[in-house]
Amino acid sequence: MKTRTLGNLQVPAIGFGAMVLSPGVYGEIDDERAETALRTALDAGGTHVDTSDAYGVNGHNERLVGRAIKGRRDEVVVATKFGLAIPEGEPSRSHPVGYAFNELRVNAEPRLVRRYAERSLRNLGTDVIDLYYAHYPDPGVPIEETVGAMAGLARDGLIRHVGLSNVTAAQLRAAHAVHPVSAVQNEWSMWRHVDQDLLATARELGVGIVAWSPLGSGFLTGTVQSLGEGDFRHNAPRFDAGNLASNNDRYAPIRAMAAQLGITPAQLALAWLLHQDEHVVTIPGSRTPSHIEENLAAADLTLHPDTLDAIGKALAAFEVSGGTLL
Repeated sequence: MKTRTLGNLQVPAIGFGAMVLSPGVYGEIDDERAETALRTALDAGGTHVDTSDAYGVNGHNERLVGRAIKGRRDEVVVATKFGLAIPEGEPSRSHPVGYAFNELRVNAEPRLVRRYAERSLRNLGTDVIDLYYAHYPDPGVPIEETVGAMAGLARDGLIRHVGLSNVTAAQLRAAHAVHPVSAVQNEWSMWRHVDQDLLATARELGVGIVAWSPLGSGFLTGTVQSLGEGDFRHNAPRFDAGNLASNNDRYAPIRAMAAQLGITPAQLALAWLLHQDEHVVTIPGSRTPSHIEENLAAADLTLHPDTLDAIGKALAAFEVSGGTLL
């Protein structure tokens, strides 16, 4: 697997987003199937594994990752996040999102940061987190204060690198002034472009970009025609039946390009993203071993400038129905 750098942290160009392996995301799943998916990703070179204490119930996703990396911890870059799985009795503040439930509840107060980290360390069965993110900025806490507490974790050896997720360019700059930020994780894909001010700021500061949902919550695989019961995407207007049909129609030119190139639409979407910046990496998730291997193989694809130009023109005419998710 080709590697790239996030700050001074070396990771595979394509890693693995583990959120899809907890029940209640894309419907039900059992732990045996989930652990098979994780082992497939690790064996195929997707050794940058991204999780969160908020994925699944009571740290389910972190514990799942912890079991999968046991015995091979040294080969894995473990990334997790905090701020959404708020301890009982603690206050929370609203962070608006474009899902049907309208908001997430956040608490990134400095006094809780170590408590969050120690809980994640227990869940993961490790003594250090390689890349630790504030999951969302807390509207009631200056980002500098949250990152100041994270810097304390780094000094004490509980984490190796500081990351931020779902932040603005101004928040990244303010945080980086307190402690070096290795990576900023934001949604970025063919159907949600990254904020250009954030990208320019990350480049200026030497901060890597981790693109979450690089396959548009599965849409960019070109295979999503409907959603099953218990699928989290029912909360996303883009996946309403009418919007999904319209979006699939508009995405047809991209699917046709992938077919012409002899690759899957997912591989084209991932390769396109890697061509956008030399310090962007992606973390697609899947439950199916063959799809995981296909996704990771996209790291080896080189797209001709003419292909990139054609994709750009097709995307310029691709107006997503259903609004944005953040």
